[in-house]
Amino acid sequence: MSPTSTNPVDAAALPTPSPLIGWLAVVSVMLGIFAMVTTEILPIGLLTSIGSSFTISDGMAGLMMTMPGFLAAVSAPLVTVATARIDRRLMLCAFMLLLALANFLAAAAPDYWLVLVSRVMVGITIGGFWSIGAGLAERLVPPASVSRATPVIFSAVPLGSVLGVPTGTLLGDLAGWRTAFAVMGALTVGVLIMLLLVVPPLPPVQATRLSDLRGMFRSSNTRFALLLTFLIVLAHFGTYTYVTPFLERVTHAGDGLITMFLLIYGAAGILGNFLGGARVAQYPRTVFGLAAGLIAAATLLLPMVGRWEAGALALLIVWGIGYGAVPVASQTWFSKAAPSVPEAASVLFTASFQATISIGALLGGMVLDRTSPSAVMVLGGCTAAIMALTAGAHFTRRLTWPGSADAHE
Repeated sequence: MSPTSTNPVDAAALPTPSPLIGWLAVVSVMLGIFAMVTTEILPIGLLTSIGSSFTISDGMAGLMMTMPGFLAAVSAPLVTVATARIDRRLMLCAFMLLLALANFLAAAAPDYWLVLVSRVMVGITIGGFWSIGAGLAERLVPPASVSRATPVIFSAVPLGSVLGVPTGTLLGDLAGWRTAFAVMGALTVGVLIMLLLVVPPLPPVQATRLSDLRGMFRSSNTRFALLLTFLIVLAHFGTYTYVTPFLERVTHAGDGLITMFLLIYGAAGILGNFLGGARVAQYPRTVFGLAAGLIAAATLLLPMVGRWEAGALALLIVWGIGYGAVPVASQTWFSKAAPSVPEAASVLFTASFQATISIGALLGGMVLDRTSPSAVMVLGGCTAAIMALTAGAHFTRRLTWPGSADAHE
């Protein structure tokens, strides 16, 4: 596919930051995504306490997960295209400011509808920041370091689970769920300051157009990436959004034990992120298929084995390793499918990922309110199994990019 973007700035003319400043900039972008991911999934650990505070069901409280995903899916292409000629550093800082305001609004909200308004702000932030930040590694570090910098940026996703959600849950247990959002607001302000200090000016190299996004759909690799991403994210967030009710009602775990379980799950996710990031360029189909297989096995077995604390913990570790590889694998597939328009690839990745988070959380909530947490796990596991079978099907051998080992299996 030939690029259709204009080039406001010659990439060769851009100054190259020092290696130290470049890596600090990578870390600041990673922390920005960490703040977003943590804010987005923070309600998972606080779901029942927030629901009790406003006297709503767990399924209704799940709208806090649905709202940001839908808004992120819409804002990813619209905001990125509308701001295509604005310095990307300035946009990253603006989105961090919006995220801080969203967290403070949630912490002070007297009514549930104001919490949902704050989640709209979170969605807009995710759509814009992730679309811009996910593909910035190649502009912040030397070419030889890009393969290491990209997994660092995406380590923010499991870090949001390993540190953000358990810590937020602990704060909620000790001082109330509002305190957890207030602390996230303060952390986000800190990330904003770091972005201002270490990220160099980033004038747009390519002005992303809607035609770039439409053109990507002509690629079979892109269409297949959309299918795989939809299935695996649907399976994960349709179940993980409601893992706290499952651990409470089926495993009968206490608040402190649930926090520890989520912490261990996140640690496994970090491991999965780096394992998947190290192999996805050579084995894209294999990484996606294994990740889906691990998620399917964990969620399908949870209703049986998860009745015991040790069984639930073991399966959460398997689940964490599997899902930890998903974001970096999906983003890599999209970027390799459209190397000439990297920001457009990030936009499509963000929009598809976030839209599916919302659909998964919404469907999982509907199933939970009508059946049980165990039924939610089984349905999610079946969806993940379908994705694993799809990734392993014979016809996908034609849908890998040049140079990948999967293409020659």
